[in-house]
Amino acid sequence: MGARKAAVRKQALARRAALPLPERIEASLMLAEAAGLLGLPGGATVAGFWPIRDEIDPRPLLFRLGELGHPLCLPVVVGPRLVFRRLTRETQLVRAGFGTVVPDDRAPELTPDVLLMPLSAYDDRGWRLGYGRGYYDTAIADLMAVGHPVRRIGLAFSVQQVDHVPTEPHDQPLEAILTEQGLTWFNKREGA
Repeated sequence: MGARKAAVRKQALARRAALPLPERIEASLMLAEAAGLLGLPGGATVAGFWPIRDEIDPRPLLFRLGELGHPLCLPVVVGPRLVFRRLTRETQLVRAGFGTVVPDDRAPELTPDVLLMPLSAYDDRGWRLGYGRGYYDTAIADLMAVGHPVRRIGLAFSVQQVDHVPTEPHDQPLEAILTEQGLTWFNKREGA
């Protein structure tokens, strides 16, 4: 299974890396235009991510969601788990693993209601392929175990779509995917 996932990941990431920078920037800005389409409850806490390498940049979308009154947070790897720390204009950011930055230890931890998740590939059934460490799958399972359902929305370029994402029992599906081509809901009605 690991080899199958690695092959799918490699192909999708190669297509993503081949996108010209102006197209990546334009696609990232287009995400912000879809903020109202996400159907988020008022005041829902939104966890985004700091982009690495050639990922789609969620920061314009996060800025817009913050303007709409949503508390924001970013994931921080602590041991084998993710915690989510508050993100504001005053938050001190520090370098972390994987080439990203995170809120420093002084930022309070929040419990997200919505996860805007990075990915390497996705399919039309709502399966997401991350980078192979399982942090998001574990975070979703942890939140659900304490009775806190969380909306799961992947953010990606449309070139990252594949025919089939190989899955394992611990993998957690997306509820929606947002790309430069728009928002697609999986296995449920829009905004449900």
